[in-house]
Amino acid sequence: MLTWRSHFQLKGVLIVFTAIIALLLLLSATPTQAHLTVGTTKAPVVIDGKVLFEVGELEDFSAEERAEQANTVLDEEIESGKPIQAKILIKDKLPTIRINDHHLLTVTKGDVISGVEPAELSKDWQQKIESGIEQAKYERTPAYQSQALITSLGVLALAIATHFGLWWLCRHLPSQWVRWLGRASTSHDPGKIVSLVLVCLQLGLWVGVVFYLTGLFPWFRHWRYLLISNFRVPIFTQNENSYSIWDLLVILLAIITLWLVVRWLTQLLKKSPLLQGADRGVQETVAILVQYILTGLGLIIILQIRGLDVSSLAIFASVLGVGIGFGLQNLANNFVSGLVILLERPIRVGDFVNVGDLVGTVERIGSRSTEIRTLDQVTIIVPNSHFLEKEVVNWNHGDPVSRLHLSVGVAYGSNIKKVRAAILDAAIHHPEVLGHPQPQVWFMGFGDNSLDFELLVWNCDPPHQFRLKSDLYYQIEASLRRYGIEIPFPQRDLNVRSPQLEEALATWMKQQSSPPKQLYYPDGVRVIESSDPADAEELIPEYLIPTEQKNLLERVDLDALVKQMRGDGGLEIIDRKYRLKFYRKCFVGFEAVKWLMKTQKATQVEAIRLGQMLVEQKIIHHVEDQHSFKDGYLFYRFYIDEDLQSPNGT
Repeated sequence: MLTWRSHFQLKGVLIVFTAIIALLLLLSATPTQAHLTVGTTKAPVVIDGKVLFEVGELEDFSAEERAEQANTVLDEEIESGKPIQAKILIKDKLPTIRINDHHLLTVTKGDVISGVEPAELSKDWQQKIESGIEQAKYERTPAYQSQALITSLGVLALAIATHFGLWWLCRHLPSQWVRWLGRASTSHDPGKIVSLVLVCLQLGLWVGVVFYLTGLFPWFRHWRYLLISNFRVPIFTQNENSYSIWDLLVILLAIITLWLVVRWLTQLLKKSPLLQGADRGVQETVAILVQYILTGLGLIIILQIRGLDVSSLAIFASVLGVGIGFGLQNLANNFVSGLVILLERPIRVGDFVNVGDLVGTVERIGSRSTEIRTLDQVTIIVPNSHFLEKEVVNWNHGDPVSRLHLSVGVAYGSNIKKVRAAILDAAIHHPEVLGHPQPQVWFMGFGDNSLDFELLVWNCDPPHQFRLKSDLYYQIEASLRRYGIEIPFPQRDLNVRSPQLEEALATWMKQQSSPPKQLYYPDGVRVIESSDPADAEELIPEYLIPTEQKNLLERVDLDALVKQMRGDGGLEIIDRKYRLKFYRKCFVGFEAVKWLMKTQKATQVEAIRLGQMLVEQKIIHHVEDQHSFKDGYLFYRFYIDEDLQSPNGT
């Protein structure tokens, strides 16, 4: 089966192929395309969209004017239908080409290529003109047009069949590719890459078909040439270099390719052994800084290759500075804030934070904004300046272990010792509550309607603190019921003293009471005495009472799990070395999480909870006892392997 390495190699091949094409276009600067310098301007002589040759400029005529005059003469002679004959005459010691006694052009020194005499060049042009005219006449015959029409239909049929073949592959191949490669990460789906490649192939197919079909017919080929030539017309000049729309498109393609290559290199850097042992935040910081540096250097190189003087962009930089001062100050503020966050690292990717009213996990830190995924799995885009201008609570900063406060109120008259025992009994049996530091119950004071207590528990998983609070409140309520402790509610006692009030109240209640229920039998009337109403829960059918499904932690047999982890097909428990330290008989945290997710059919959160349960049950521990169980590059060891360790603890 292919692995993520094959997926990464496929993506690298595609990016390198795109980079090679962009580099060839970038370096394909010719005097007639990108760098048209004064004195070397040339213009093409064309028949039906096919370039025969190029003429230079004279003192009195530009190259465009000479080419336009020659193209007009050729078009008129071809459309006339008369026999066409090209002759070479010597006039003023220069060869002159004439078409049916009409002057076409004179070969001058401005047309001559180095090492070629004007007479030789004129003969070459004469042959190209005669060949082009014969081809133009042939393409206007009914026989050629019929053959071209049949060829066009065949090409269209083949293109449609190929298109539907690619469409079928686009529907079925991505899913198959995902089964082969698997998903290397949540941000890079190999199926999406295959779909993108197939769509690009479809687009390239139809571009090629249109280009080929327009080349079969002279009229379409002529309009195709005019369209393409308009893209090559210079639109502005900078440092004696003229630039057309085509040149700008090539520069844009080069910049896009640079962006793809830099992103690929940064992804490769994050997966390299250099950053393999670093946490996710360090990887993101280094990757973004490298991306900025490579992108800046690449832009300078691209602009220099295309003849743009970077120093001449000082005016643009000044205008940009004024724009930043007025309209783009927020954008600049967010960009600088992003750099400060990356350098100081007050927050990191994977941290659980509170920013204003937002609560969630940091997914990505960009140059302008940061992505936060809330507990509802909604991605919120937060400007970077918010993290420096507002108060931010980072639950993972330094140490993810934090204390939770749960307020509990009981009725007056309750036994305080029983209340404390009931609350602690509910807390210590929850698997996510840390045993050290131990849970505590504080008596906070006397409320209006209750005795106020507060349960203090420690937790090492900040994103799940709200679910933990909910679970604890469920268990506290059940525990208070078992201990017979009443949960109070707001109430007021009204005392009214009046001699006649009791008698009047008794008479009124007798009038308001409903008559007893009676059943009529043949032998008389019988009164049915009312019984006490049943408990509300007894009136609900048993099948309608919701029951909580046992979670994964209740289903797992720890002894069997440990045996499976240490057996064949289990974790890779080997001797490891990290930062000049040697650790024996240990395994990696993130590998254990992946193994638990695969073998126990658990989610990532459940797998981490299973690992933490093993830590709490004194089955495994961090090799230096500095961390709880985490999905990271941390080493853990089974306690039963401790007897095999050397006296120095390594």
